[in-house]
Amino acid sequence: MTDLIEQSSQKLDAAITEIQHGIATGMANKQRLFGTMRQLYGEGSANGAWCQRDAFDLLEAALTRHMAGLLDKPQMLTRISEINALIEALPTHTVRSEDQIRYQQFSTPADLAALCVILAQPLATDIVLEPSAGHGALVATLPSVSALHLNEIDPRRREKLALLFPQATITGIDGAMLASHLDAAVQPSLILMNPPFSRSLGRGADAFAAVRHLRAAITRLRQGGRIVAIMPDWFTTSAKLAKIYDDTFASCTVRTSIRLDKCYHKQGTSVAVRLYVIDKIPGQIRPAVLARETVADVASAVPIVKRVTAQPDCEPRAALPKAKPGGLFKAMRATPITKPVKARAAQAPKIEALAFSTLDKPRVLGEQSGVYIPYRPSRVDIVGAREHPTPLVESVAMGSIPAPIPDYVPALQDRVLQESLLSEAQIETVIYAGNAWQQYLPGLFVPAEEGVGLQLEEQGRAYRKGYFLGDGTGAGKGRQIAACILDGWLAGRRKAIWVSKNESLLEDARRDWSAVGGLAADIQPLSNWKIDQAVPFREGILFVTYPTLRSQRQDATRLKQLLDWAGEDFDGVIAFDESHEMGGVAGGEGPNAPDPSSQHTAVPACDHELQGGTAVHKHHCAQARQPGGADARPTPDGRPEPV
Repeated sequence: MTDLIEQSSQKLDAAITEIQHGIATGMANKQRLFGTMRQLYGEGSANGAWCQRDAFDLLEAALTRHMAGLLDKPQMLTRISEINALIEALPTHTVRSEDQIRYQQFSTPADLAALCVILAQPLATDIVLEPSAGHGALVATLPSVSALHLNEIDPRRREKLALLFPQATITGIDGAMLASHLDAAVQPSLILMNPPFSRSLGRGADAFAAVRHLRAAITRLRQGGRIVAIMPDWFTTSAKLAKIYDDTFASCTVRTSIRLDKCYHKQGTSVAVRLYVIDKIPGQIRPAVLARETVADVASAVPIVKRVTAQPDCEPRAALPKAKPGGLFKAMRATPITKPVKARAAQAPKIEALAFSTLDKPRVLGEQSGVYIPYRPSRVDIVGAREHPTPLVESVAMGSIPAPIPDYVPALQDRVLQESLLSEAQIETVIYAGNAWQQYLPGLFVPAEEGVGLQLEEQGRAYRKGYFLGDGTGAGKGRQIAACILDGWLAGRRKAIWVSKNESLLEDARRDWSAVGGLAADIQPLSNWKIDQAVPFREGILFVTYPTLRSQRQDATRLKQLLDWAGEDFDGVIAFDESHEMGGVAGGEGPNAPDPSSQHTAVPACDHELQGGTAVHKHHCAQARQPGGADARPTPDGRPEPV
């Protein structure tokens, strides 16, 4: 078997070299390309042994080998036009395969790849990583470096990479998961990347795929290192994307921003792209944009920014002395401060156990006003947490009953407290929800044959407790749900289900999830997929409405689709947002009582089937915490405003 594999690799290597010679002599046309493919596979494409897309992949590998053989790499900037003419003479990619669409395999054009290496300013001491290597176009013109690590998820492309870069370390993980799945020993100081733009492994269509890959790369990059990234045209500082852009580059300096209108036409697409040069040191992230049509146009105008080495433990930026009162002309004659200042290197958010203490004796109640008293957590004192932005009150009846002493300790990012992403009252919800989810109802149960309840049964199973959130409008219930999901997310439970009233509330859920540090694209609606289609969204939060959850067809149901996605080992959060929509689900008494069979029986069925998960029901309740002053009154139900 080993001999057969070696023979196959030798034949593939010979085929790549054959096409490389054709490129060098200007004879790499389709006839020669297809002829080489027939020799490689021993037959034509009619029998399905290979397709035209495979031929274009072979052409890309041969072009990488040709570019790697160029001798005057330091002078590459002056040869951009020559490289452009070379690739213009090659066959245009006219066929796409399912794998190409699935993996977003649009390799970097050779002239753009050469420009990226020039802008990267590689050093001999660099450890270089290419997270979505393809056929290695981005590192083809790279000079000698300390180490080269190529990551490519497609096994067929990895096979070619092993032949093209025998000294490189090659892996095959999802580029969006580099921060957690790449060997911890790999600490790149230079990253060259061209991520997938609109699809992610396990998520299918994903508008923010490129951002996920870029954030993972920034996280993995050594402090002071450089990234040169080819990104989608929409990834800009526009009003719609400003927050995502700013959050992505929070610990970085964006040295160069380039927009290229026409550089991918030989790959069979007319998409425009953005090219960013990023150093992992805090600084300016919104440079002027250099816009050109082609790579050759940019090469004559782009500034080359030298690499800098940041100190990981720099002193904080010195504060400028306050100006003393004085005359205008005296101020103008003052000697300007020219001493350079150093910026403190930004630290990645840490995940740590929440620091809080429990109170054996509950807090003393505040001053009563009417039937209300001020609200404060009665049994926990959370270190560093701020009070809720608006005063919260609760009824005297509720306040007279102290909460139980919890023993659950959530783990959240340190920025939750440092940036006050959650108030004291909201964090209390995370503690008590987690505390409830650690417990099980006493006894074993099975679903009742009639209705939606449970009945005791010796052969039944244990059911986990749920948590009911009944705060008033303005207390930030949506953000509390997001925080509960975040607690599980950071513990490795990367699947959650968010059930709500209608599709228009999807953006509210995304807003609340983004507010605690998530990415909007982590939440995808179940309606994105047909009712009989397997959901390829492997990790994330699946958003489903109550009407969608109970919809069905003769041969398929949304409930089954959801359960299949969750899997038998599901242990994430199931959030029943706007849970008043489940009113009447258990039926009732009297002649006019609703028939439970006509109600949302899919909801408790989901809860029953996913008892490995943890449920939170969110509903406005006039007896729970309410925003307002001492004379607050119950407020009408509605969506929570952002905190």
